[in-house]
Amino acid sequence: MSTNGHRDDDATMRAVFEALDGGRTGPAGAAPAPDGSQPRPAPHLRVVAPEPDIAPAEAGTSEAVGAPLPKRPRAKGADRPRRPATIPAPAGAPSSAPAGAPAADAPPGAPVEAAAQAEAVRAIIGEEPAVGDTPARPVPARLRAEWARWRPLRPFLVATLAPVPFLLLAGAAGGIFSLLALLWMTGVLYAIDEVLKRRGVEGPEPLHSEMADRLSLLLAGLHFALLLFAVWVLSGATGLGPVSWIATFLAFGLWFGQVSNSNAHELIHRTDSRLFRTGMWVYISLLFGHHTSAHRLVHHRFVATADDPSTAADGEGFWSFAARAWPGALIAGYEMEQHRCEKRKAGGVRGMNPYTVYAAGATAFIALMLTLFGFDGLVAYLLLCGHAQLQLLLSDYVQHYGLERRKLPSGALEPAGLQHSWDAPHAFSGLLMLNAPRHADHHAHPGRPWPELRLSPQGRAPLLPYSLPVMATIALVPPVWHRVMDRRVARLRKAA
Repeated sequence: MSTNGHRDDDATMRAVFEALDGGRTGPAGAAPAPDGSQPRPAPHLRVVAPEPDIAPAEAGTSEAVGAPLPKRPRAKGADRPRRPATIPAPAGAPSSAPAGAPAADAPPGAPVEAAAQAEAVRAIIGEEPAVGDTPARPVPARLRAEWARWRPLRPFLVATLAPVPFLLLAGAAGGIFSLLALLWMTGVLYAIDEVLKRRGVEGPEPLHSEMADRLSLLLAGLHFALLLFAVWVLSGATGLGPVSWIATFLAFGLWFGQVSNSNAHELIHRTDSRLFRTGMWVYISLLFGHHTSAHRLVHHRFVATADDPSTAADGEGFWSFAARAWPGALIAGYEMEQHRCEKRKAGGVRGMNPYTVYAAGATAFIALMLTLFGFDGLVAYLLLCGHAQLQLLLSDYVQHYGLERRKLPSGALEPAGLQHSWDAPHAFSGLLMLNAPRHADHHAHPGRPWPELRLSPQGRAPLLPYSLPVMATIALVPPVWHRVMDRRVARLRKAA
């Protein structure tokens, strides 16, 4: 075997070992770096393949890297310029040597650049590229992938977030934008519900989505931001006129009452403590923290009985119900929490009644609003909280009005069932309120996430004649409410 053949084999073996060693192996005889590592050589020249018509024997005669290639025979009289046999070194490499001369630090006999050899060997043996070599996904591709994950919940995402731009414009500019924001939360919502109902649309089918909790957290964060913005606006910061102020106040209050309340209601039923506390603080920010305890410990246990302050009796008007239900739920929730504390017999924070947190949190929010926005801001904040609380009381009033659990022959009450809650089969308001109108299934399965709730399972839950927001508006006028609902309650009792 010739000397050139030995040199080629040695160079190939060095490239293979270098590839297997992650590119750390340097050329034979290279001095180690000061820190003891073996530096990877960085030759200044790269290989130029021989021209196709050069014989293999001729191609192996050049022993130095960058040596000029043999001349290619040309026809007589041909004036075509000859291409340089070597390629200049990369930028930053020494350029004092003439083109085509071998690099001073290149080892004699090295036929090709080590990095190129390593890449070639990696391609041959199938070695995967290093993690750092993998190109990052473009931002548009990542955004498209994230948006695809939201596909099942896009109707809820659109319905809950669509009013936000109108609210922001109403607060910033007032005038026509304030009226548009109020119109969206009332007339537009009603119109879309009616159109979809006449077309037989009853909202999305029950579905499971890993993004449900993410949407709930997004809405909770948006709640706190909009609450501060609304108080700032209503404190007079943007100079709203009287009509714009009232329209903006009502629009913000409707969003807090219908979206924030519904979202917090779902979060306090989650077993994840982080989600639960998020819902609790949404209620605390609306000065209604006790609802976190009263709803779970009192309402779900005693619904459709006289022991539940949040169940309206047949013939009871809303205003008398509200005067009884607000303090009744506050006291009943405190008693249940106190009983739990005594049963746990724990000390410190674990043994503390959650009502301490509710009271301290409410005090902190009041102090914050007074500090940031002055007395006018505090008044606006208290009015917004009252508006949101009123809507929550209306929701309880409408969804259980006149429905009672019967006494069994044994004297015990029948178990709470689907027939003890009113459902509303209206699609768009259901999306806006995170399926809160599917109330019967929620009482049957309190821990079921909101995207999985079903509308009137087995058809046993009674249906409201209008959407939940419309029925809440009717309840504000008791004579009209009784004309609409008392006949339906009587028919249900007769059928039972």
